[in-house]
Amino acid sequence: MSSTRLVAASIGAVEALKDQGFCRWNYALRHLQQQANSNLRSYINRPTTTTLSKSKQSEESLRTVMFLSSWAPN
Repeated sequence: MSSTRLVAASIGAVEALKDQGFCRWNYALRHLQQQANSNLRSYINRPTTTTLSKSKQSEESLRTVMFLSSWAPN
């Protein structure tokens, strides 16, 4: 009799999880897709090395211009 109750409880638990969406493939696939989209957005929005090097180069150029302009005759 106890094994019958155990089986019934197990079936009830599985059905409850199905109703909540935890046992569905759609839930797992949707979760994976959301994680992939989140990771992709953070990857796209991060500054690249070329962007950083261009920024450093322009800053260095500005410093050079400022330095040279201070030595120019007034």
